[in-house]
Amino acid sequence: MAHKTNLKLLLILVFSLGIFLINQNNIVLAQSSYVLPYPSAMPGSIFYRVNLVKDELYKYWYFGDFGQFKYSLRMSDKYLVESKTLFEYKQYLLGYQALLSSDAYFSRTNPALISASEKGKNISEKKNILKEAAGKHVEELKQMKLIIPERFHWTPEKKMPTDLGLWDKIDNSINLRKKNYD
Repeated sequence: MAHKTNLKLLLILVFSLGIFLINQNNIVLAQSSYVLPYPSAMPGSIFYRVNLVKDELYKYWYFGDFGQFKYSLRMSDKYLVESKTLFEYKQYLLGYQALLSSDAYFSRTNPALISASEKGKNISEKKNILKEAAGKHVEELKQMKLIIPERFHWTPEKKMPTDLGLWDKIDNSINLRKKNYD
């Protein structure tokens, strides 16, 4: 009786191991260990403006060079995720605008570190964080480029039409981040 139980247990173990080994090909490992935030309120939500005001007030909470670095990187992450989500829902104009905001905040990260360095502060840890963030941003931007059209022609009511070079904008965003990644 114990022999049959051991045989069943062995078969279950071998079967489980086989399933595990077969599924190894489907596992996708992230290229970057940096984690982006979950999307917050999106344009069109009644909470979106409240979030904008809250974020503007947070700017004064993050004082000093490291505080400004952290705030700028946090906002860049937030708007990058917002842009990606909007692009996924084919809201190209709003996604484009969110990407502009992400770029503006990202471009403020390195000057904050340079200022801290000039004041004699050790910035090596923050530089590593910036490098990881830039790598994750580049990874996300490349994925975005796969889901959006190269160009988008926006014709609002009673205003001049706008031609958005979405791929060009993403390429510019990638180049901005690669300065800190490479």
